[in-house]
Amino acid sequence: MLAALLTTAFFSFSIIFAQRSLTAAGQMRANLGRLVVAVVVLGLYAHTIGTGLSSVSTSWLVVSGAVGMGLGDLALFLALPRLGSRLSLLVTQCLAAPIAAICEWMWLGTTMAATQIAMGGVILTGVAVAFLPDRKHSVRVKLHWSGFVLGFLAAAGQGIGAIITRKANLVAFAAGEGQIDGITAAYHRILGALVLTVLWFVLLRGRKWGRELFTAPANPRYGWVLANGLAGPVIGVSCYQWALATTPSGIVLPIVATSPLLAIPFAWWLEGDRPTVRSVLGGFVAVAGVIGLTLAH
Repeated sequence: MLAALLTTAFFSFSIIFAQRSLTAAGQMRANLGRLVVAVVVLGLYAHTIGTGLSSVSTSWLVVSGAVGMGLGDLALFLALPRLGSRLSLLVTQCLAAPIAAICEWMWLGTTMAATQIAMGGVILTGVAVAFLPDRKHSVRVKLHWSGFVLGFLAAAGQGIGAIITRKANLVAFAAGEGQIDGITAAYHRILGALVLTVLWFVLLRGRKWGRELFTAPANPRYGWVLANGLAGPVIGVSCYQWALATTPSGIVLPIVATSPLLAIPFAWWLEGDRPTVRSVLGGFVAVAGVIGLTLAH
């Protein structure tokens, strides 16, 4: 549970840093930059202190990263102009956890207690209350059915990616390797995400509608890209892998889904984005759910 809470905290920092890095360095440099930072930092650890690429779980984790952080993030990126940021987050965060719980039960046979399921539902209700569009944060894009499909695919990518990570840990245990350390596991996942992301931008470069992604400020600044890479892909994903190594995805993902809520006070402090009463209420409901899930676990 501590690992899941740390994941939530660092992912919330990453949300703020990501927005700053997009403005400071441009879409492509910000996205690829954070992954390159993660590969370098995590790779240094993995190939010195960790197990490098020698684990029997490596291929599973690379696939997990390609599905969760590669395809899942790309689907979310494509959903944003079709749903807006709040609806995109709402669909993705509220569907990822139940998709993961159902898939883990069907594939790995993992079950959850009724109390755990109920508390997970409370958390996701709080997220929904906080991020449903309202007058202040209305949907400013023309909604399209494809946005909801992409949002579902983003949630499925995130959820199934988590399940593949759980499978990777079981494979490692079966081979007598014991628990995979979170930092090395994060390195393997980032490799899969980086390959998918590079291929995506290579594909977009020849497309007229994707060229704006390659524009950058006249004097790009990479400090926010570094901060985003360290907070999210390095520390956040390492804690995420640690959490999934010991706890079912149906418990981890509802807690991680509160990351955007935790980012609200930081966005108010750094960007002047004052939260609404409903956002605060949703945050309290989600926190109550986290406390209940912790006690139930």
